[in-house]
Amino acid sequence: MTTSQGELLPGTRRALLHRIAVAQAEGRAPSLVAAVVRDGATVWTGARTSVEGHAPDEYVQYRIGSITKTFTAVLVLRLRDEGALDLEDPIEKHLPGTGLGEVTVAELLAHTGGLAAETPGPWWERSPGALRPELADVLGERPALTAPGRRFHYSNPGYAVLGALIEKLRGAPWEDVLRREVLEPLGLHRTSARPEAPHAGGWAVHPWADVMLPEPTEDLGRMAAAGQLWSTTGDLARFAVFLVNGDERVLSAETLREMRTPSAPHEAADVASGYAYCLGMEIRRRNGRSLVGHTGSLPGFLACLMISVEDDVAAIALANCTSGPLLFAVAADLVRIVAEAEPRIPAPWKPLGEADRSLLELTGQWYWGTYAFVLRLTSDGLVSLGPLTGAGRRSRFRPNGDGTWAGLEGYYSGELLRAVRRPDGSVSHLDLGSFVFTREPYGEDASVPGGVDPEGWRGIG
Repeated sequence: MTTSQGELLPGTRRALLHRIAVAQAEGRAPSLVAAVVRDGATVWTGARTSVEGHAPDEYVQYRIGSITKTFTAVLVLRLRDEGALDLEDPIEKHLPGTGLGEVTVAELLAHTGGLAAETPGPWWERSPGALRPELADVLGERPALTAPGRRFHYSNPGYAVLGALIEKLRGAPWEDVLRREVLEPLGLHRTSARPEAPHAGGWAVHPWADVMLPEPTEDLGRMAAAGQLWSTTGDLARFAVFLVNGDERVLSAETLREMRTPSAPHEAADVASGYAYCLGMEIRRRNGRSLVGHTGSLPGFLACLMISVEDDVAAIALANCTSGPLLFAVAADLVRIVAEAEPRIPAPWKPLGEADRSLLELTGQWYWGTYAFVLRLTSDGLVSLGPLTGAGRRSRFRPNGDGTWAGLEGYYSGELLRAVRRPDGSVSHLDLGSFVFTREPYGEDASVPGGVDPEGWRGIG
């Protein structure tokens, strides 16, 4: 008997349920809901609650806090892809008068603009947005604490500025733009700026007694783009699929790869813990696995969405308490349970429909100096170049349409790969950002910088 790729085994399902049960009980959460996505579809949902006989499901809304930032970043990248802005534009080019000087759009997305972490005045997450009617009320008299581009410093006001940028360029409220350009195309009908029944209530659980206090639910006003949204495990599961695969109606898979690429310099402690921030998304390391997504919190609620792109598994965890279960650990463990118990089954290998002979002659072994590399042509139309054995610089390359290729990853990201030909049309060597790759170590007839000793290779004697 064969289990289908979409169906989880009973043992896996029980392990998932056990993990959220422990989190809800030990974290003393009034309720906790979770979902797991594999191969582009939700394969498991679970819930635990303190209310007997009433468990929330994948349609019940919870506030998702800073996961909202990923939605806002999607809107900004849409504007970039349309040519309405450049990520290196100073924000003042589009929103004059903010007082942010040369802080760029990219720096706000990556939290490297040097802005303060919070707004001036009362605790913004627990006070009405009407107290901060203008951007000046969000930024205060001293919006920048450090020079832009120097370090990662998480900034909620920075995303409020991005929300204002979206409104300025679209000529419509952030909430309306989000619904029209992201929520509706992706079918996220249970994601909204304000709670829509059925939704969970937010609670504070006393740290030293098993009693609770209801938390206020505030409209964040100008701060909405940083943390306003309510959503469900069902909608966030669909959003996770989009964040990996893209959707041409919203953003391409290539732009989503860019969003998942680390963009911010970090403190030594962040490097040691495996944390990095991208363009509206976080990358974290846990159990040897790289996870990308975002966490979120607002008074009364905790949220986490994490994806292992390599395993093609995502997990969402939501709880209605101000503090309690560590939802990143929960989501990471849900991913691990599925990835380890039921490893991804790769798609069947299929040959290329048509092989380009000029590409075929480039495949095989190449040398950068004495380092052995291999170039492969893959069925997705890309070429890959990496060490023949062991670790080292490697990348896939996308064709540019003019006989050259652009690097997609790592050291070679954005670098140009081209085949240099002799007058008779045969290939002399590969040039990769000035690095010369030859068919033999320091090939004698190739244009190796510094030349090759005419006496060639020799022994000691």
